[in-house]
Amino acid sequence: MTVVAGSPLLGKLVRLRFRTAADIPLFVQWYTDPDVLHWLGMSEAPVATYESENARFQASEDDPTRRAWIIETLQGKPIGNIALINLNELQRTAELGISIGDKAYWGRGYGTDAIRTLLANAFGPMGLRRVWLITDADNERGIRSYEKCGFVREGVLRRHRLRNGKPLDMLTMAVLKEEAN
Repeated sequence: MTVVAGSPLLGKLVRLRFRTAADIPLFVQWYTDPDVLHWLGMSEAPVATYESENARFQASEDDPTRRAWIIETLQGKPIGNIALINLNELQRTAELGISIGDKAYWGRGYGTDAIRTLLANAFGPMGLRRVWLITDADNERGIRSYEKCGFVREGVLRRHRLRNGKPLDMLTMAVLKEEAN
């Protein structure tokens, strides 16, 4: 799977650049916000610290099945991150993860553009044929964004994760290369 480390991916609203250790303070900022954590599988995790985010960053960098980018506005303001995880070269599949950590950019199309930009790379140079994700069943804003990008609902994972101690259903969704918008 071809990924050129120095090349940012350009969308209509965003630029995706590879993450660096200098981004760790952003992760701490984003992952200590209860509103951001609400939509991530991190609501039960210990509060983010520089040390914990540095450890997560290092583990991510050492994982050959993961590619992660910072989502920036075209003006260069970092607003979130997006990743392909569980990359499977044999099956040519990957799981998508995305978070807009700067709430000022929620609901304004930046996440959708980031997903479209990443899918163009995933289905183009990286040679993937399928990208899938798991999202909270009540994440209406995220689900609308995923569907705009071509994702289709595939199933429900009943009471799959805890959010603030309460079981929550999650949806599995996927987009095939020929379905991406």
